[in-house]
Amino acid sequence: MNRRTLLTYGAAIAGVAALTLFIGWWRVDGPGAPEPVAQRPLPLTQMEFQMTDQDGATVGPETLLGNPSMAFFGFTYCPDVCPTTLSDISGWLDDLGDDVADMNVVFITVDPERDTEAAMAEYVSYFHPAIQGWSGTLSETARAAAGFRASYEKVVTEGDDYTMNHTASVFLFDVEGQFAGTVDYHESREFAVPKIRRILTRAEEDTS
Repeated sequence: MNRRTLLTYGAAIAGVAALTLFIGWWRVDGPGAPEPVAQRPLPLTQMEFQMTDQDGATVGPETLLGNPSMAFFGFTYCPDVCPTTLSDISGWLDDLGDDVADMNVVFITVDPERDTEAAMAEYVSYFHPAIQGWSGTLSETARAAAGFRASYEKVVTEGDDYTMNHTASVFLFDVEGQFAGTVDYHESREFAVPKIRRILTRAEEDTS
């Protein structure tokens, strides 16, 4: 075997090894890695909490079963992240057209001390009509956030006022209530809408 052939084989073997290492990294530590189980939201069927929507109806995780769902945590006094995300969600829903009728879309407050039913009703009215506002007691809010693996905390500001830090991702669930991924804050429309269409398509396939 001549030198050129040896070099060719050597380069090929090195290339395969490098590709194998890259695939391993992608699946374990890189973008292709699965989300750690401990950090994944529970299926809706395993969550237990009770809230009230902006119309005064009692709601909970079981309310979302039967249709694909989007859920977002925030609060009405939020200066930027919440109105921006809800505006983004409204745009995504506009892109879905008539398929919006097959989606559950909920905005869950992490500030129930200020976000009454009336406050939630007024706030969500500024966005897409499919968006529902949910509020609950402090303990039920904590139970809901724990199920979704969402985090939030009260941050005291000047003059004894306060704001809320909170998870800014939008949670996606399929028709059976299984977690189906997230849409990150400021994720572009061209990526967000296909994610939502995927869970809608799955729902159509399950019923066909």
